[in-house]
Amino acid sequence: MKRKLEMDVNGKRIVLEVEASAMLVDVLRDQLGLTGTKVGCREGECGACTVLVDGMAVNSCLVPALKVRGRRVETIEGLASEGQLHPLQEAFVERGAVQCGYCTPGMIMAAKALLDKNPHPNREETKSGLSGNLCRCTGYSKIIEAVEQVAGFGEVE
Repeated sequence: MKRKLEMDVNGKRIVLEVEASAMLVDVLRDQLGLTGTKVGCREGECGACTVLVDGMAVNSCLVPALKVRGRRVETIEGLASEGQLHPLQEAFVERGAVQCGYCTPGMIMAAKALLDKNPHPNREETKSGLSGNLCRCTGYSKIIEAVEQVAGFGEVE
């Protein structure tokens, strides 16, 4: 059975019909075409599907779409503005924190949630803020360096 869903996605009011059992990740990808949000494990373990809901990082594979009714959802596609990458996106590129790229959107969204709450996290706080996101290509050091760069702790070499 389909139900009406109204939400704000990347600053735009969206109204659509969704299956009552639809998960947020599927609505974002399949109905809205926002494929930057990746599907990984579908169990909330990998973080590839991380988006922000009212500023909080969530695994969109675990969130029933109807639970975000009336709420603000931000995806990786919503970060760039007027053709300019978000500072986190720029730092990930500059630091070489993008390997295969599959985890990158979720990592960046988790980092954004962290920095929005704590603009100058120490290394342990950064690691903790990213702990729900897995990367199979790297040892995380470049990812942490990218977040620290945006937090003001590192310069691009």
